[in-house]
Amino acid sequence: MVVKRNSLYAWWLAARPKTLTGAAAPVLVGGALAWHDSFAPIFQSSSEFYVTHADSSVYLGQFYILFYIPFLLCLLFAFMMQIDANFVNDYFDFKKGTDREDRLGPERACAQGWISPRAMAWGIGICTVLSCLVGCVILLWDLQWELLAVGIACVLGCFLYTTKFSYLGLGDVLVLLFFGIVPVGFTYYVITKGAWSIPLTLVSIGMGLATDNLLMVNNYRDRHQDAISGKKTVVVRFGERFGTQSYLWLGLTAAILAVAACAFASELKWCWLLLIYVVLHLSTWDSMRKLEGKELNRVLGKTARNIFVYGLVVSLCFWL
Repeated sequence: MVVKRNSLYAWWLAARPKTLTGAAAPVLVGGALAWHDSFAPIFQSSSEFYVTHADSSVYLGQFYILFYIPFLLCLLFAFMMQIDANFVNDYFDFKKGTDREDRLGPERACAQGWISPRAMAWGIGICTVLSCLVGCVILLWDLQWELLAVGIACVLGCFLYTTKFSYLGLGDVLVLLFFGIVPVGFTYYVITKGAWSIPLTLVSIGMGLATDNLLMVNNYRDRHQDAISGKKTVVVRFGERFGTQSYLWLGLTAAILAVAACAFASELKWCWLLLIYVVLHLSTWDSMRKLEGKELNRVLGKTARNIFVYGLVVSLCFWL
């Protein structure tokens, strides 16, 4: 594929737009639970108000603003941080020499020469600043200063994942935190100002476990190259069978946690929708066991789809 160096299309490829579904899913889940706990009861009780009061449209307009603006801000922050993490991963793996000619994963912008290392460094800086600006808007909207610490942690995690934690086999911990507990929990918090709850805990951990399968496929596919590069991923440490079994049980545990969260929230009516995710997950796991090398990139794409389906289905359980 011919890509003009440092062109808009090159930056589009470097941003890895397909990964944005993984950033969107936890925000959807956090927003759906926030709606269920704080807004749905108001909306239901306002139906009579809407019929009997002429100014009810103003009332409901304010009600929607209180939900959708913080929700969309959280979604934008998640997108910006995901793109920033992709740029950081691209740049530092190139600098470390991890993206060698024997790379099996999708092509990387710096390694392919689509983006110059100097331009990528500037891109990281600009994307980090823009992410922080969105975070500041959230902070000003909410005026909950503990969110400042969360934002700083997100930026640090963005850099530490590639530069430190992935080489120590701790990338899975960061995925659980920053693709599960943090985005689900604090999307909920920004919208509702509500206290942490059992359903919130369960769905945030479940979302993190489901998303960790994306990392598990990457580590399983690259286990031989990672061993040469000195990346002590869990698959390098414990073997390929551990990788395939972990993939299976991460997904199934995520589904079980989602059902448990619905049970605690008294919303079991739509839990059967999770069967859609489970069937897709089992099918993808079966493919993973049978494929090797670059063929596992197909499993990577299906896993990204499954993560979004998980987030969407869990959200629907609370929305509906």
